[in-house]
Amino acid sequence: MAVAHGSRDPRAAATVEELLDAVRRSRPEIPVRAAYLDHSAPTLSGALSGLTEAAVLPLLLTEAYHSKVDIPGALAEVAARQPRLRVHRGTTLGPHPLLTDALERRLAEAGVPAGDPETAVVLFSAGSSDRRANATVAAIAADWAARRGWWSVSAAYASAAEPAPEQEVRRLLEAGAPRVVVSPYLLAPGYFADRTRERTLAAGAEIVAEVLGAAPEVASVLLERYGQALEAGERSITA
Repeated sequence: MAVAHGSRDPRAAATVEELLDAVRRSRPEIPVRAAYLDHSAPTLSGALSGLTEAAVLPLLLTEAYHSKVDIPGALAEVAARQPRLRVHRGTTLGPHPLLTDALERRLAEAGVPAGDPETAVVLFSAGSSDRRANATVAAIAADWAARRGWWSVSAAYASAAEPAPEQEVRRLLEAGAPRVVVSPYLLAPGYFADRTRERTLAAGAEIVAEVLGAAPEVASVLLERYGQALEAGERSITA
């Protein structure tokens, strides 16, 4: 059971299904379903109805409110109605080195070779009120910069934290970056992706890559989280 945030934008649910189709092709013996925390159907409670066992895997890129509060809360509601349901709870998709590989894939598709020393990368996430989630994105940027020869890699946030992506683009250009590109640390298209594309291009970014979406690396991480959840054994669905 892959649990996504959900969005009013129909492209988001379509992207989730595209990703899950990739998982199904890779492991056709595993029943794979989607659930959503908001805006889309089915809800996690509805998707788990009638099941006796499930691995619940957050389609989220960092540990923050949705994984720490929303999913446990939804599972607590399920526990009251389905006390015999066995749940194997997985961790969020990120951080994971393969997600950085997926970011590089999206940049390469846009014409940006990995580790180009003439390119500064702005890695942006949706942003969170949870400082630890934002710090995780900053750590991913620092690790990516250390792994490759980019001019720089810096973190930015579309909401709830600073700098905003367009602010970081301007700062880098003023600092002398030969060119600046933008890499969305987002799973699906939607409001933040569209708004940031428009604003960062206006600020002087040369390229804005596509979201991670159904990149094969993301499907691989999801399957890895599935295996880890099963290995960890059954967990209380209210834990």
